[in-house]
Amino acid sequence: MKGLVVLGSTGSIGRQTLDIVRAFPDRFKVVGLAAGTNIELLAKQVEEFHPKMVFHTQGVREVLPPNGWKFTPMEEMVVQSSVNAVMVGTVGREGLLATLAALNARKSVALANKEVIVMAGNIVMSAAQRNGIEILPVDSEPSAMWQCMRGEDKDVSRIFLTASGGPFRTRPLSEIDKVTQEEALNHPTWRMGRKITIDSATLMNKGFEVIEANWLFGVPIDRIEVVVHPQSIIHSMVEFADGSVKAQLGPPDMRYPIQLALSYPARWQNPTLPQFNPIEIGKLTFEALDLRRYPCFKMALDAGRKGGTYPAVLAAADDVAVSLFLSHQISFGEMPKIVEATLAAHKPIKYPSLEDILEVDTWARDYAGRQVVD
Repeated sequence: MKGLVVLGSTGSIGRQTLDIVRAFPDRFKVVGLAAGTNIELLAKQVEEFHPKMVFHTQGVREVLPPNGWKFTPMEEMVVQSSVNAVMVGTVGREGLLATLAALNARKSVALANKEVIVMAGNIVMSAAQRNGIEILPVDSEPSAMWQCMRGEDKDVSRIFLTASGGPFRTRPLSEIDKVTQEEALNHPTWRMGRKITIDSATLMNKGFEVIEANWLFGVPIDRIEVVVHPQSIIHSMVEFADGSVKAQLGPPDMRYPIQLALSYPARWQNPTLPQFNPIEIGKLTFEALDLRRYPCFKMALDAGRKGGTYPAVLAAADDVAVSLFLSHQISFGEMPKIVEATLAAHKPIKYPSLEDILEVDTWARDYAGRQVVD
């Protein structure tokens, strides 16, 4: 049995990871759970899975069932000898230090938190290479690229990264600023956590994925093309030097890439997952991406090209802007303005250390947060 730690266990990725564990109870032992603010769900998970280690950002322990667990910080949790694999399902900067600790302890890392790579791609990839660990991408699009590249040489001509276009793909541009929180959280094809759902509406998440793919696969940003694919069935396509293109298809269900990251190099049959039916789907369509509609996407590409500390500022400012929108303090159209202002005020560091990145993250969060007042 694999000893598994789930970081972000009460979030969307964490809950679906535990669905996979339930489907294969003889293959996994949950030895650690870490969560954010949903302590009630964490209590239910502790009661069900009996982990030996538990972490909660609020530090509230009294309401958790007394099942013999120990309160353990994430960076300590992931390095224990009982741990074989770590699912990083946190959001934003949460999980960066734990990811690095797991890599340095030579644990298998399934990475769903794309901001970890966006913030500190060079540092994370250097740790993986130094310790001989292949990071297993969990997000559907990077997972698709990874699957297409398995068994191939590295002579990749282009990557086609697909995007649903979000809920406002056809909304008149004049109405974008007026969309409500409820509308923004109503993604047309995926069911995800609140933060990534908003990032999908602005297409910031797709910009993050371009930066992530650049680091994970060594493909230059200018050879990663984003195309709108409303059905969300083709998750990515890879073109090789001879012009051949491989695509990875499947229902829009995050449990597929989660299971593959946990089962790799094997593929397990799981009857609890929906099956692909091309007849029911009928047709697959593609559209060009309208950059006027998605200013956050363009800012992400610019930050990725500049490198240094720009991507860390991008991720931090976006995290704050999304939080402000979800708490009804700013409008949908003000989110890109806050990110843009924070990037413009940033004094970049070309070759940042981990300490530099953490300091820049703190600065960017403070600056972005003050824009709602200024």
